[in-house]
Amino acid sequence: MKLIKYDIVLERLKEADIELVRQHRNSEQIRQTMEYRENITPEMQREWFESINKDINQLYFIIHYQSKKIGLLNAKNIDWEKQILESGIFLWETNYYETFIPAIVSIMITDMCFELLGWDVIYAHILRSNERAIKYNKSLGYVLCENQEDKENQLYWLTLQSFHQNTQKLRKAISHLYSGKDEAYLIVEPSDIAKGILLQLEPFFRLVRRQKGNFESYSNVDGSITFAF
Repeated sequence: MKLIKYDIVLERLKEADIELVRQHRNSEQIRQTMEYRENITPEMQREWFESINKDINQLYFIIHYQSKKIGLLNAKNIDWEKQILESGIFLWETNYYETFIPAIVSIMITDMCFELLGWDVIYAHILRSNERAIKYNKSLGYVLCENQEDKENQLYWLTLQSFHQNTQKLRKAISHLYSGKDEAYLIVEPSDIAKGILLQLEPFFRLVRRQKGNFESYSNVDGSITFAF
């Protein structure tokens, strides 16, 4: 499964990439920003992957930019009925830290929740010591939840109003940069269909129809299905 918008491709994590993710997740620069800091073994990584691989409520995406795999995005603990999820991102290509790429990726997933699905709030956990992530998330409009001041792994929340207020200039710049290229595409691959992922996506499609009405879809020669929003 892939979500494509602007020049970014978010590809659902596949078995072929779990070792790549494990190696970067174990690096000192990434590990120090995580609550769990022990070394992750190949066996642990495989067990974790098998637990999420067929679960549409736990989505992990490799971030592709200019044909390079630069990081990982998650949309996890999704509750389609309550319409909430927790989102997180880390880049192992550090040269993109001070660019517009992290913001575009965040806006892609946030727009999907707020604009495409009509949700009201998104959550994120951030370590109190991770000043870079706190500054970045606050710039998007995230606010610290109540009774989190003394916690090490703090919970933040983001509303549609706060998101729009804090990202007006950024969204305007992105819109100018990608004028006429703001349509999003969801590609469900044959392997996803075989695993029953397409059927599990029905709550997603139901919310999109409620918010946006009907949308275009078409089959591709490789057996995948593309949905345009």
